[in-house]
Amino acid sequence: MSRIGNKIVVLPAGVEVTQNGNDVTVKGPKGELTRTFPAEIKMNIEGSEVTFTRPDDSKEMKTIHGTTRANFNNMVVGVSEGFQKALELIGVGYRAQLQGTKLVLNVGYSHPVEIVAPEGITIEVPANTQVIVKGSNKEVVGEVAANIRGTRPPEPYKGKGIRYVGEYVRRKEGKTGK
Repeated sequence: MSRIGNKIVVLPAGVEVTQNGNDVTVKGPKGELTRTFPAEIKMNIEGSEVTFTRPDDSKEMKTIHGTTRANFNNMVVGVSEGFQKALELIGVGYRAQLQGTKLVLNVGYSHPVEIVAPEGITIEVPANTQVIVKGSNKEVVGEVAANIRGTRPPEPYKGKGIRYVGEYVRRKEGKTGK
């Protein structure tokens, strides 16, 4: 029994779902997302409730069932509320600034690192040591945030680097002299 796959997805007001074979399009106030789902999993739309059913109880169908429902729910949440990831820069002289749609990071390299936001993603810099990535597609928001963090991941000795807000970095003890 798939606990996630059997849950009902309730569509909020202003969200429309259209199904064309295996392609599902979800439209809402924050945008439009399209995804191709497996043909074996059947999607039933009844009013503002969407349910997913699987043909049998094989292991593959159980895993696809829960994943399909979770991906659809992420699409619905993305077009209605949106997703965001917040990052913070920790280190002397580390700062971020926005030049148009480009994010320019000064994180201890001899050159500034420039990151261009893909379509559908907005990057905000409320303070010069904070970066917020927003968008309707959860996967792309997470990927862009991971790319920003990957330019200078937090190191365990001094704790400098780019980290997610609330991320815990385990600190190591440095060298000891004789």
